[in-house]
Amino acid sequence: MNWQEFTALLVLATAMSFTPGPNTTLSTAIGANHGLKRALPFICAVPVGWGLLLTLCAGGLGALLLAVPLLNWAVKLIGVAYLLWLAAKIARSRQFSEADSARLSITFWQGAALQFVNIKAWMLALAIVSGWIAGRSDPAMRFAVVLPVMLAFAFASNLVYALAGSLLRDWLAGPDRTARRLAWFNRAMAAVLVVTAFWMLAL
Repeated sequence: MNWQEFTALLVLATAMSFTPGPNTTLSTAIGANHGLKRALPFICAVPVGWGLLLTLCAGGLGALLLAVPLLNWAVKLIGVAYLLWLAAKIARSRQFSEADSARLSITFWQGAALQFVNIKAWMLALAIVSGWIAGRSDPAMRFAVVLPVMLAFAFASNLVYALAGSLLRDWLAGPDRTARRLAWFNRAMAAVLVVTAFWMLAL
């Protein structure tokens, strides 16, 4: 892989990883409601799940998804349903205590599994496989370069969003500690997930 290809990979990784999506929205919401420490399992789960997705796409799963429209729609519908369910949980959390009781935090394995119904994750994996790996004379070597780069970006982007959310905790609680700001923040995060869900259907 020459330096031009590697630079293009870094540009794509930055654009796709740091723009808002299901993962970054959830990282922000978990960080704001529970703090950075409670967000770490999800932050670590994203690169693990996405790395497995990229590996499977490089092995041919992506081509199968594109070739079978019914399978493609199944992934979309499951992803949309899951995002709407998460949006409902987030929107109902009006105070930090309610976020705790609603178990707003997502487990490591739930976060990893989310990548397989995240259309943005599929799009990125398919773009990388088709643009940097498939049909090349050295696919294994290219995959060995691409995978750690993308895992690092997935981890870093979600860490940044979760950190931003956690830094907002005191402000979101408000001066009167009634957490009205948190309620509106959670509604905004839920709205982003709903918009993302319908965007996935339109793809």
